[in-house]
Amino acid sequence: MYKNTLRKAAHTWKRIIEPRLSEQEASMLRFYIAFTDLHWGMFITAIKVQGSEQQQQKWLPLAYKKQIIGCYAPTELGHGSNVQGLETTATFNPKSDEFIINSPTLTSSKWWPGSLGKASTHGVVYARRFVDGKDHGVNGFIVQLQGFDDHSPLPGISVADIGMKFGNGAYNTIDNGVLRFDHVRIPRDQMLMRVSQVTRESKYMQSDVPRQLLYGTMVYVRQTIAANAS
Repeated sequence: MYKNTLRKAAHTWKRIIEPRLSEQEASMLRFYIAFTDLHWGMFITAIKVQGSEQQQQKWLPLAYKKQIIGCYAPTELGHGSNVQGLETTATFNPKSDEFIINSPTLTSSKWWPGSLGKASTHGVVYARRFVDGKDHGVNGFIVQLQGFDDHSPLPGISVADIGMKFGNGAYNTIDNGVLRFDHVRIPRDQMLMRVSQVTRESKYMQSDVPRQLLYGTMVYVRQTIAANAS
């Protein structure tokens, strides 16, 4: 079933780019190919809404051309979509100018993100941001999860498909996954920085952009699901 979904996704992608469909026309096609729609509707949307102008210029062309495939990873085994309860940590190291992403508990395992299990090379991963020992709340980080050649997990990263789901058979066309981090280092500039920023000197700055944008991607997708079901 999953291989058939991949084949359909490749065909759909050609039908989108060759006739140069509008965004609205393309979205209707993508809706029927689940993980393709998650890449567009959640991964790309998160970067558009939460990324700085420089981050959008870097990452969006890669995502639009499918040079990277992305997932959206806030949900955790112990917390579901309760963002304020997330346990995954992103600790800033000023010496190396990096964030260290870690899954400190079993319940902090990312659980259920669509297209995570097999398809995605990258993810917008939500974690509690620690700077100088202080918890500055949850933020999104762009993290490469799997290699480009064979989709093997990168060092320090564990990824797996959660397997068959009960209910509507269409759910099994999506490779929902589980994800854990063991002190994975990423550059500071892979923290999405439209809402807030962290400098090389460990200075945390909050912008005037409403923090509610952090939840915009999930709200957008859920209203789209409701609209398409009506």
